[in-house]
Amino acid sequence: MVEGLRLYVALCRMWTKAAWQYPTSLLLLSVGQLFITGLEFAAVLLLFAHTSSLGGFGLPEIALLYGATGTSFALVEGTIGVVDWLGTRIRTGAFDVMLIRPAPALLQLAAEGFSPRRFAAVVQAVGVLGYGLAAVDVDWTVPRVLMVPVMVLGGVGIFAAIFLFGSAFMFLAHDATELQASVTHGGRFLTQYPMSIYGRDALRALTFVVPMAFINWHPALYILGRPDPTGLPRFLSFCAPAVAAALLFLAYRTWRAGLRRYRSTGS
Repeated sequence: MVEGLRLYVALCRMWTKAAWQYPTSLLLLSVGQLFITGLEFAAVLLLFAHTSSLGGFGLPEIALLYGATGTSFALVEGTIGVVDWLGTRIRTGAFDVMLIRPAPALLQLAAEGFSPRRFAAVVQAVGVLGYGLAAVDVDWTVPRVLMVPVMVLGGVGIFAAIFLFGSAFMFLAHDATELQASVTHGGRFLTQYPMSIYGRDALRALTFVVPMAFINWHPALYILGRPDPTGLPRFLSFCAPAVAAALLFLAYRTWRAGLRRYRSTGS
């Protein structure tokens, strides 16, 4: 694992040096990324210009949910998000080249095209999260403070597993990038708002079938000191790390199974 991490960092450093050959372009792309992600939260502000709450949650609480899921997603997309390009790599034969190099294919795929501009979205999301944490009316205790990084890291693990599951699916579909984006980016938009607005059955499905509710919803309820509106038990608020670890294990095993069955495109 240590050797793999060292190799990943080395690959990212190489791509970063390449990106810095055009500093103006890198700066403009980063600013553009920050502006685009900022517009997303501007839409939330516009919504609250016409209402005082959404599903019983005010703007600071929505900002907490939005910032948590945005931070987790941006960290994953910035570090390994390009694994969803696997379908294109398979179709063009570029993935076959990765397989003959003396480095794990997954690490090469995750680091390919790495650029610091991806982390502009992290800046925006952390800013919204900071606003939400500062503005919510919460009695901050040590457990609640500790739950904040647990929530973000749990979300990182779950989003990383979702990206990896989608990448493994490409071994069967070969090129279904748009379908995968609907799950990864769709999951981000889904978790930006209180999940109580989706109804009791949908929330239970997002807890026990596709566990996206652990990205921010259940931990946030503990931070806010609020019961689950649909009656789910409180202990679920503490399950995000375990859920993330289980999903990552299953996702990696699925990736390995797909890789073993891959037989090249013949190109």
